[in-house]
Amino acid sequence: MKQATGLQWSKLYPRVRRAFASVVSACILGSAGPAAWAQSSIDARHATYPQRPVRLIVPFTPGGSADIIARMVADAMQAPLGQAVIVENRAGASGLIGAEAVAHAAPDGYVIGLGTISTLAVNPVLLAHVSRIDPSKDLAPIVALTSIASVFSVHPSLGVHNFGQFVMLARSKPSLLNIGSSGVGSVGHLIIERMNASLKIRLHHIPYKGQGPVVSSALSGETHVLSDQYPSSSAHVSSGRLIPIAVAAQERLPALPQVPTFRELGHPALNDLAITWFGLVAPAGTPPQIIDKLNTAANAVLSEPAMQERLQVMGVQVLGGSPQQLREMTQEASRSVREMVKEGLIKLEAVRKP
Repeated sequence: MKQATGLQWSKLYPRVRRAFASVVSACILGSAGPAAWAQSSIDARHATYPQRPVRLIVPFTPGGSADIIARMVADAMQAPLGQAVIVENRAGASGLIGAEAVAHAAPDGYVIGLGTISTLAVNPVLLAHVSRIDPSKDLAPIVALTSIASVFSVHPSLGVHNFGQFVMLARSKPSLLNIGSSGVGSVGHLIIERMNASLKIRLHHIPYKGQGPVVSSALSGETHVLSDQYPSSSAHVSSGRLIPIAVAAQERLPALPQVPTFRELGHPALNDLAITWFGLVAPAGTPPQIIDKLNTAANAVLSEPAMQERLQVMGVQVLGGSPQQLREMTQEASRSVREMVKEGLIKLEAVRKP
């Protein structure tokens, strides 16, 4: 066999190099093929998400502000997602049951949850001894949805019609006036303790099992004072069954222009604590592509003028934004709760009493 001359080799070399490169590539693809195919398959599933309805777990009973907001957003998100978002109420244990259900779900985007100041910021501080999750580690933020003003109202039998009259009455008759909350260690309980400290009064705290009984007790006169989110008590205020004397909000509510905010009245800490906010969360480990899709869909819904108008009438402020913004809101609220514990306004031993 004759050796190739220099001229012949110069013509053959490119062909040999291409053939060798093909062999090497085939070997590489042969060894990396399964992993590459698997990753490609995962990416394809994320790109086509969602392919079936999404469950939105609300950790409270139907009919309250959390449920109302969740259903409004869930219905509207069907359009941008192309799939139904079905609300499922999983109430109990101050929101722990619903939050745990979300945290323990598969991180595939088909189970998400409504996160609140209670489930994301208060419970981890006050109820860590009974919770089986750490929301900061076991839940991933998607988006902040709304903040909701609270209205502070009194029963007509008290005979007071404004904030000043109420404070005078409460100071003249310490521990005579009753106020309810949805339970020891709840956000409502924190608001009561902050209220007592800020106003230098002593309302008698009566814990109930849920906010529904709290409102009912105020309407019947069993309790004299009510702190409640405006959407769930607006009808009772409008009918005159409750008299509003202050609101916790960034500014006065359009529906109650004559009622001052706690900030206007000189109590900013109480004002900020009593503003409730809601957001969407997912199980930790949910792929970023899915978080992005849910975030984009929710922000699109919240930016719709019709949605904003409906929420404004209810005294609800639209938030939206990035997952990081919800994380920062949660961290700030947690710091406030820890500060209340440090100040002695809420005692962990009382909350954890069996």
